[in-house]
Amino acid sequence: MNLERPTFKDILAARQIICRYLPKTPLYNYPQLDQLLDAKVYVKHENHMPTGAFKVRGGINLISHLTSEQRERGVVTASTGNHAQSIAYACALHGVPATIVMPEGANPVKVKAVRGFGADIIFRGKIFDESRAYAEQLASETGARFVHPANEPYLIAGVATYALEIFEEVPDLQGIIVPLGGGSGAAGCCLVKEAVCPSAQVIAVQAERAPAAYLSWKTRKIVKDRVETAAEGLATQVGYELTQEILWDHLSDFILVSEDEMKQAILTYLELVRNLAEEAGAAPLAAALKIKERLKGKKIALILSGGNISLERLKTVLSFKTN
Repeated sequence: MNLERPTFKDILAARQIICRYLPKTPLYNYPQLDQLLDAKVYVKHENHMPTGAFKVRGGINLISHLTSEQRERGVVTASTGNHAQSIAYACALHGVPATIVMPEGANPVKVKAVRGFGADIIFRGKIFDESRAYAEQLASETGARFVHPANEPYLIAGVATYALEIFEEVPDLQGIIVPLGGGSGAAGCCLVKEAVCPSAQVIAVQAERAPAAYLSWKTRKIVKDRVETAAEGLATQVGYELTQEILWDHLSDFILVSEDEMKQAILTYLELVRNLAEEAGAAPLAAALKIKERLKGKKIALILSGGNISLERLKTVLSFKTN
């Protein structure tokens, strides 16, 4: 990769841009989660963003840096939904044409939101990485700026601002557990903690049924693997170079969670925190429950990265409770 990693200075600059458009998201401690995990637990509510997910931070930062020529030609990207909303929302703010390539059968909640922000949608491919390949082709043919979902320094610097907010509120935090699909959020957390609290751990979480990023981190080489998870935000077929390079240097650990563990975590958030999480957003809680003994007595933050779950999927999760 020839892309340079974002620096801490880049993250601070991103915050100055993002704060013009977005408020800080809440960071709350919940005594019931403390009791459940036997730890001091904070939840970072990125599900409270206007797009319902953290990625809008990166979208706003990236689109703000486009040249006038790039703005005129527009952007093309691919997404299962939350990155799509991020780019569509940011493009609407700046009057930039946006085309989003989404997998066939994408989450209807996210599709409706992307259309609501004014972006054009093309459905192509059964999984995200097939959509991404077509988006790259389309950008090459039209001259639009292709926005990669992870290999973008401005995206990483933008989403890293939520970690900055966490450490400003809880400077003695001992760990952050973050969901990982493309890896921009986890990479951003690593960069911030290295700058402000090197002793803190960053632990990433991916689905057992979509382990490409995990395997890429484990083997320190880019790996391609299956995608069979319902967790859209974790459903990547391959590791991505820029984020993986940051993770190889700074990520403390990587946990895989099952589909049932994510369902249970969604229900736990509903019952104890009274917040709606999609599978990816609930994955950090699922991981925390899985490694509970390691977290005992520690001060940790869980990234509730998004709450964009469809009604049909929510019905399935709710029925899980009675099984």
